[in-house]
Amino acid sequence: MGFIAPASMPLSEFLVDSRLRTGDQIRESTHYEYGLAMEQFIEVVGNIDFQKVRLSHGELFRQACLDKGNTPGTVGEKVRSLKRLFQLGVRRGQLQENPLKYLDEPKWSKRKIEIYKPAEIERILKAARYNREPLRWDLLIHTALVTALRRGELLNCTWRDVDFATKTIDVSPKEDTPETWRWLIKDTDRRTLPLTDELVAMLAKHQVNQPSGYPYVFVPVRRYDHIQKLRLQGRWTLVDSRLKVVDNFKPNFEKILRRASVRIRRFHDLRNTAITSWFRNGMSEYDVMKLAGHADFKTTHKYYFRVHDDLLDRARQATARGLCKNLLQNCCSGDLSPQPRKDG
Repeated sequence: MGFIAPASMPLSEFLVDSRLRTGDQIRESTHYEYGLAMEQFIEVVGNIDFQKVRLSHGELFRQACLDKGNTPGTVGEKVRSLKRLFQLGVRRGQLQENPLKYLDEPKWSKRKIEIYKPAEIERILKAARYNREPLRWDLLIHTALVTALRRGELLNCTWRDVDFATKTIDVSPKEDTPETWRWLIKDTDRRTLPLTDELVAMLAKHQVNQPSGYPYVFVPVRRYDHIQKLRLQGRWTLVDSRLKVVDNFKPNFEKILRRASVRIRRFHDLRNTAITSWFRNGMSEYDVMKLAGHADFKTTHKYYFRVHDDLLDRARQATARGLCKNLLQNCCSGDLSPQPRKDG
């Protein structure tokens, strides 16, 4: 990792130095996450000497993020990024000890994996078809249910990623070009997912109806033109490519759910629904992990347990309809005596 002697430098220089010495040993998206966490850390504690960072600075940063409205999960990711950055300094001999070694992540109860039921999906798709927003919500939702792509992966999908001949869609990072903006993939670098015949037909029809010169599958024409203006003005960032590709995304999705008389849940739960469906239909955990783009096997395992819980519920219902029903009938009739054996 490039061992060097300890030296004083501001946190901003420490970040640049770490990036240069680490190079391509970590993914570009990881570099970005480290940089974003450090920039926000500097905003809170100042651009102080990296050797003067103490645990109290980390605690101050953690609370500042929570006060700003960051979720505990998001704050935990930032804390982990900072700790890894300083740990690299320890490995290189720049620091004797990681100053944030004992900084705990915010305590929070992990969100239960929510999925949409088949009847709910039918109503959602029907409501989405009659939605008047420029975004083709019905096509977006259908694609999410087939591919389990994340919101950012869907909105940054271009027509080059869709292969109509092989009926597949690629998840690939995007370069900063005159037509496309820079976007990085979360977790895994690339993966290819299968499309159904029905979805391929829908995408083909959508492509025919879309004006030429617009590379993104789901970004509405007017929104794409607006983003291009922002890019020319230098007002479009890598963060925007994750969060601002489509305006009012969450409110518009929730509007569709209300129209479909479906309890308000996240768009991300469509991904949960797709992954759970893969397990229910016999796919292995390894295959699901590769298709879902999980970097950690533990993440995939959560969905396996979600399906396992459903299995227990189905078994419980079957028992209630069978054995328990007979027992209740005997109990209510007062006849609890042993039944005579047929062999006499």
